[in-house]
Amino acid sequence: MPKIRFHKLAAIVVLIGFAAWMATGEFSSVGSVAANKAKAAEVDQGKAPDASKAKTSEVELKATLRTVAVVTPPRKTYARAIRISGLTEADKRAVLATRVAGVIDKLPVKQGQHVKTGDLVLMLAAEEKISMVDNAKQLVAQRKAELDAAERLAKTGNLPKLQLDTARSNLTQAQSQLDTAQAELDRDEVKAPFDGVIDRVPVELGSSVMQGGEVATILKLDPIIARGEISERDLGYLKLGDKASVRLVNGQTVEGTVRYISRDASSATRTFRVEIAIPNADGSVPAGMTAEIGLSALPTDAIMLPRSVVTLGDKGDLGIRAVGKDNKVVFYPIDLVDDTPTGLVLGGIPADARIIVAGQELVKEGDGVNAVEADQATINKLIGEATAGTQ
Repeated sequence: MPKIRFHKLAAIVVLIGFAAWMATGEFSSVGSVAANKAKAAEVDQGKAPDASKAKTSEVELKATLRTVAVVTPPRKTYARAIRISGLTEADKRAVLATRVAGVIDKLPVKQGQHVKTGDLVLMLAAEEKISMVDNAKQLVAQRKAELDAAERLAKTGNLPKLQLDTARSNLTQAQSQLDTAQAELDRDEVKAPFDGVIDRVPVELGSSVMQGGEVATILKLDPIIARGEISERDLGYLKLGDKASVRLVNGQTVEGTVRYISRDASSATRTFRVEIAIPNADGSVPAGMTAEIGLSALPTDAIMLPRSVVTLGDKGDLGIRAVGKDNKVVFYPIDLVDDTPTGLVLGGIPADARIIVAGQELVKEGDGVNAVEADQATINKLIGEATAGTQ
């Protein structure tokens, strides 16, 4: 009898075992039994399969979302600060000139002297004109006496009415001659047109001047005017009567009131002229000095944030990113109220906005995020306490 090889014997054994396993039918329950046992164990422990799956999905979702730090900063009422560069100038400025040619006979003023309206600044030599005025005054007195005598005679009936009319006409003519002579004499005088200070006197006593020649410059320095140009963006925040602070180049700070706002923009700069009237009774503020004008607009509700929070939107608008109620990123354009050393004062942001203060540059509008509250150090920086604590 031939011998059976080992490998053939092993193959026969495996075939017989496989046939026996197929005959039992247990192969159809592979995996099912384990799954049923796992479900039964969960039911026995009081766990719902759906809740477990939901919790797993939520954890997986959070793991895929980007985490950002958010904060709802405190709100305060701020007055928009508008700062513009300008200079001081006199309220009024006049260059006084002669109306006729002549030689300066009187020059009672000097540079820096204060004068009142109507004070004599200069007088030309006018001997002939003075004589003409004196003669005209004497003639007027004579004609008036003649008229008085004629009226008395006319009342008694000893003078015809025609002669009385002639006497009245003579007085009127004499008065006209006096007015003419006085007007000619006044042409030789230069008087102050308003209260002010004499700034320049470019002539000397006894010198000759031509008609229209400059003889003095007078300035009105009370009030002194601070003039500047405001942008069309800030024009709507101002009104006449608003208070203003003016800081001069020498460090002096004075207060004033807006007295004029131009309604015609400069064609070159698209800015509007603004004038601030500053009390200057002692003349301490000169004209022509560089000044920084600070204006305060109407108070508005705003928040303070560090400059790093501000970013650009998809359309290039300046604003901030925040997290909405659906945990998605939203973008809010901002209104810059003020720029302070501790941060930016911003308006136009909803009161309940959760502003992203860390990670805002890594997300975009519409993205879902995992928002967490910012730490205390970040909050202190937002409200300015961090800066105060380092002083």
